[in-house]
Amino acid sequence: MKHLGLIGYPLGHSFSKSYFNNKFKALGVDNEWFYDTYPIENIEKFTDLLKGQPDLVGLNVTIPYKQEVIPFVDKLDKSASEVGAINCIRIENGILVGYNTDVYGFEKSLIDMLVDGNIDTLPQLSLKALVLGTGGASKAVAYVMKKLNIPFHYVSRNRTPESLSYKDVNAEILATHHLIINGTPLGMSPNTEGCPPLPYENIGNQHFLYDLVYNPEVTEFMKRGIVQGAKVKNGYDMLLYQAEKGWEIWNQ
Repeated sequence: MKHLGLIGYPLGHSFSKSYFNNKFKALGVDNEWFYDTYPIENIEKFTDLLKGQPDLVGLNVTIPYKQEVIPFVDKLDKSASEVGAINCIRIENGILVGYNTDVYGFEKSLIDMLVDGNIDTLPQLSLKALVLGTGGASKAVAYVMKKLNIPFHYVSRNRTPESLSYKDVNAEILATHHLIINGTPLGMSPNTEGCPPLPYENIGNQHFLYDLVYNPEVTEFMKRGIVQGAKVKNGYDMLLYQAEKGWEIWNQ
């Protein structure tokens, strides 16, 4: 039996566990593959997990270990190295290779939203973006912005040399930045009333609002965009795409 799993802490309901075990049943390989969750209280217990689970051939990594796990792997692929975060690990013959499939999932789902999947038409939009938050998720977003040649600003609570503050985001900024990506957990269940503090009245039908949060299905950030006529999308497709990319990596 080949084991896959998810590390993080705390771990509640796992999308990945149900998604992959259902996938294995559908493919008729549930007697060969199994996916489980492994909540570990601190990253130092990662080595003990590997020793205790010799059948592990791959792992997903979630909060708070996407960066902390890096010293424990032997190699990083290009995207994981440049983003500085891992959410997927392949284990073969004791060698651990770290990947960032969030990058793949976000890029593919963003292109679906902006240009119906036709990347060749993306330059015609001449987009500029605001990336809300500066954590690990936002770093994956920034990687994709650079790859797609979309100029962007980070936005955080306090202005820094690398980011605007939320107070800096005014009508003038929004008039020239039509793609807004929420890389924060604001609005995530169970705290669904939260949203990034933006002047939503200055958002219009020329704007695209992408929320990496997928639970609830329509976040407060998205609701406020919808009221203003913006096109909106949540992070569910990103989750599906990154999961399938992980399955591809584990089956190399």
